[in-house]
Amino acid sequence: ALSAQTEAPFYEEWWFLLVMALSSLILILLVVFALILHGQSKKYKNCSTGKTISNMEESVTLDNGGFTALELNSRHLNI
Repeated sequence: ALSAQTEAPFYEEWWFLLVMALSSLILILLVVFALILHGQSKKYKNCSTGKTISNMEESVTLDNGGFTALELNSRHLNI
């Protein structure tokens, strides 16, 4: 009696194992890079300069349209 299966299954072939290993490596690298980029964007979002400028402008608004000309208005010039 001859064996019905003479070849090894495809999942035991060297090329299939190589393809699976490389695709797993690419997937792991993509996840790592995505997490790094997400962490970097969150870090820069927390300490962005746009927030501090807008908060500073809101706290120092004057009657002359929001410009901070307090020093020029408080000076008395003799002409």
